Amino acid sequence: MTGPSVLPWGLVAVAAVVVGWLLPRWLPPTVVRLREWIFARVNGTEGIPIPGPLVGPEHFERVYAHPAANGRSRGAGLSDLFWYWLAPGPQLHQEHLEPGERYRTVARTTRQVLAVPPRRSTELAAAAARRLLDQLPSDRPSRVRLRDLMMPVWAEVYFELVFAEPCPAEARALIVANADDVVTALKCCGLRHLGRRDRLSRYLRARVDAGTAPVTLPAPFTAEETVWYLQGTYFNTAVVQMSEAMAHLLLAIAQHPSTRRELLATLDDVGGEGDRALDRVIDETLRVHPLFGVAHRITTGPIEVDAEVTIPVGSVLLFNYLAFQRTGAAADDTFDPARWRTLRRGDAHFVPFGVTANRACPARGVAPVMMRAVVREVLRRYTPVSSVRHTRSLPNRGPCFLVPAGVRPPGRIRLWAMRLGDRWADVWRSLVQLVLGTWMVVDARRQRLCATYFEEVRK
Repeated sequence: MTGPSVLPWGLVAVAAVVVGWLLPRWLPPTVVRLREWIFARVNGTEGIPIPGPLVGPEHFERVYAHPAANGRSRGAGLSDLFWYWLAPGPQLHQEHLEPGERYRTVARTTRQVLAVPPRRSTELAAAAARRLLDQLPSDRPSRVRLRDLMMPVWAEVYFELVFAEPCPAEARALIVANADDVVTALKCCGLRHLGRRDRLSRYLRARVDAGTAPVTLPAPFTAEETVWYLQGTYFNTAVVQMSEAMAHLLLAIAQHPSTRRELLATLDDVGGEGDRALDRVIDETLRVHPLFGVAHRITTGPIEVDAEVTIPVGSVLLFNYLAFQRTGAAADDTFDPARWRTLRRGDAHFVPFGVTANRACPARGVAPVMMRAVVREVLRRYTPVSSVRHTRSLPNRGPCFLVPAGVRPPGRIRLWAMRLGDRWADVWRSLVQLVLGTWMVVDARRQRLCATYFEEVRK
């Protein structure tokens, strides 16, 4: 009597194993495609992808740098979604201001704040990293999420750049909560919580009103607009982007032992081969995992691409950084920092901080210097080890073991468990992103923050 019942149960067990093995492979990518389809259905299919069928990679930088590719928010339905994610004060976010005197004033202020000598940049970042690492145990591996680990570092660094004083614990907590809420919503891993962001706004407003904020915008900008500027530029964008960049960098080092060994061999050669080796790893990380996905611009005049193609006024241009960087001399996904010994950035179609002529990242000078300093502090104390999936969007926040010097690293079983857990978390996470992303894109479309602003305020 047992024979007939064994086979079905055996088949069920085999089927369960097959599903368990294959589900993390096909479900998350399928859900991502579904989410992109829903976003397109809600927001419409506006936009000219570059590179794409109409504008090839050979024209990417020229079109990006064209004077008529200077509109930023007005006239693009996609802007409503970005304004929704970046609230409060997206109208004062430097990257979303329309061209004109307001933008020039804000951009000039940002350049002044970030015009930090390399030595000072190194000291700021290294000191903040040391304070953080001092809190980790020195006798056992620490399992961390690299993006979360790095946020307090950059909260302290940018606070000190803005306020010219050490960052108190209260302010650091407010900045981290704000930045984490912004990036979590942007990745559709959670809904936005404006209360968390408003607490930072109130702190900044109190500093501005008390006259203890050295960085302010001149008249006719209001105190509220200065608060929005400080929060959006430094404590949203700067903290988020630097935390993401460091998470990608440390995760790449964790997953490539040969790269880690090369860095350790020259780590203390500051200003020489040690810096060059770190720069190659930083460049290769940003080539494989660029921080920027798609930047959109609205044309304020026609752009002649070639004899057959002219882009009309009011077009939404979608500049895809990853796609462009996959069309040059280094078009593969292989992580190989050694390529930068001979490879030129122009040949690689490498634009990690944007195109200089059109709103390039204002931190492009200071960011690599600070990243080098933090990597040095981490590698002097720890060996990073990780087995998780490393993607450009990094929704898992970079799970990683930090192993102190002289401590036994995690064995194969722990690394296998980390990888398996991350794969299954990706299944659940993709479903969460589908549901919450759909809700936010619909809610953003309903609120029309950008469109309403230009209709009612900036006529």
